[in-house]
Amino acid sequence: MFREMRRKDKQRPEEDAIRMFEETHYGVLSVLGDDGYPYGVPLNHVYLDGKLYFHCALKGHKIDAIRKEPKVSYCVIGSETSVPEKRTTIYKSAVCFGKARIVDDPDEKMRALVKVIEKHSPGFHEEGMKEIDQKWIVTNVIAIDIEHMTAKGTAE
Repeated sequence: MFREMRRKDKQRPEEDAIRMFEETHYGVLSVLGDDGYPYGVPLNHVYLDGKLYFHCALKGHKIDAIRKEPKVSYCVIGSETSVPEKRTTIYKSAVCFGKARIVDDPDEKMRALVKVIEKHSPGFHEEGMKEIDQKWIVTNVIAIDIEHMTAKGTAE
């Protein structure tokens, strides 16, 4: 179903992909957008229980796209360093493919939002919990149920 990586020498173990999803703060979500055009949108994420989560508004381009076609990809760049004299880059990246869904279960939604606070606003748990409470009904949480992931990188 999913293609094998062409450059096997750059392939890294799945654990590297998981680590990058856990440690990076931002990535790019790619969906099938309006009129069949791809739509890539940068956003922050959390990795929890083998899934990726992000929060967003109740309406918008990505929500419309996910409702129409839930198959998505998400990529992160774990690190990159340009090496001009060798005309190359030392990098680590990860990509996952899966189906995105709006989280309806309140417990799952809360776990994801708490994880967002822990990762992106450490030291501000109380303030984050107040914000969750205030914005609960105007906030969507999207889960990506990962079906396939790969990690790629060059030697450092």
